[in-house]
Amino acid sequence: MQNREFDIVLWGATGATGCRAADHLARRCGGSGLRLAIGGRNREKLEVTRQSSPDKDSVKAILVGDSHDDAFLRKMTAGTRVVVSTVGPFALHGSALVAACVATGTHYCDLTAEPQWMRAMIDAHQGRARETGARIVHSCGHDSIPSDLGVQFLQEAAMARFGAPCHHIATRVAQMKGAFSGGTAASFVNAMKLRETDPGFEALSLDPYALCPQGERDGPDGPDRMMPLQVTWDPELRAWTKPYFMGPMNAKVVRRSNAIMGYPYGRDFSYEETALTRGGVGGWFAAVRGTVFSRLFLKAMANPSTRAWLQRHVLPKSGEGPDKEVREAGSYEIVLVGKARDRDVLMAKIAGQGDPGVRSTTLMLTEAAICLAEDAENLPVGGGFWTPASAMGPRLRDRVSEHAGLSFEIIDNWRTER
Repeated sequence: MQNREFDIVLWGATGATGCRAADHLARRCGGSGLRLAIGGRNREKLEVTRQSSPDKDSVKAILVGDSHDDAFLRKMTAGTRVVVSTVGPFALHGSALVAACVATGTHYCDLTAEPQWMRAMIDAHQGRARETGARIVHSCGHDSIPSDLGVQFLQEAAMARFGAPCHHIATRVAQMKGAFSGGTAASFVNAMKLRETDPGFEALSLDPYALCPQGERDGPDGPDRMMPLQVTWDPELRAWTKPYFMGPMNAKVVRRSNAIMGYPYGRDFSYEETALTRGGVGGWFAAVRGTVFSRLFLKAMANPSTRAWLQRHVLPKSGEGPDKEVREAGSYEIVLVGKARDRDVLMAKIAGQGDPGVRSTTLMLTEAAICLAEDAENLPVGGGFWTPASAMGPRLRDRVSEHAGLSFEIIDNWRTER
């Protein structure tokens, strides 16, 4: 792999997320000497992306092709060490690229939050990826790096403090300020369509261990229901919680990390992820209101006629994203509450700067690609399908802390830290 023409190819560099990824990669590669190329199906748009970058000279080439052209993808992946993809919905446009990376032994990362597609890719290519040495790492954006690396961070602290991992961790999304892109909306719409046509969709969605290896798909957690009509009280944070729509996806990734790393969190480890409101009657009402609204939105998206109306009048179109002001002003904060077996409690806070759906997710994704390129010889795993924590762990955590605006810290009291 040392003789390949490029170190990183960014595939899908013209959408809302792709353009931001191209800018960040150009800056980072220019400073580190990594050889960067950008690719997609429209040369004119790719030229605009390169010319608009403040470090356009760092983009060494433009590669024009189609996500379904096997011969082109095989040639492209054979010429680079790492491919980073922003082309979603991945179930529609990503399978051939993963297959090409596996065949050519090329490392790969993306920002998918589509567990059905991830399961299909693992089942189809895991054996071959081990043979070729291709490291395939899905979910390297806001879904699911903060959750996956956050749990790993808290468990490391638990081992140091208690001598054992926490047997239960609850992740609470305390703040989320931003918007989502057309690509995210398109992936959600495609998932709703698959729900209607794929008989196995619902079962896989509900299965909390669906992404774990065969024979390792049981544990203490119950079904992953996307939007249950349920609010809960968190006694440690003294606040009400409501369902978080990406909680089931992130939880599946965290559980897969535990399984494929050999259960460092324990075989009885349980995990949940919800959104935090506040205490008192006002917090309960806010949680109920948010829960009902989310359930109604989910039902509207599940109906073809109302879904079509929402696509036309509400949801962002493919390639669209929040404006610069929203991207820069956005932020998020999550709190992880870990419970040890002797009932001791340990908490961590993760904060992110920038809109989580575009800016922050872009920075995390590109840092994952750079980690796969620069740290390739020092990563703890070989070829195969991995999660961010299992493939890159603390190395990626250091990178996103330094270059992507994230912070990880152990806290003693949530109320006094706010």
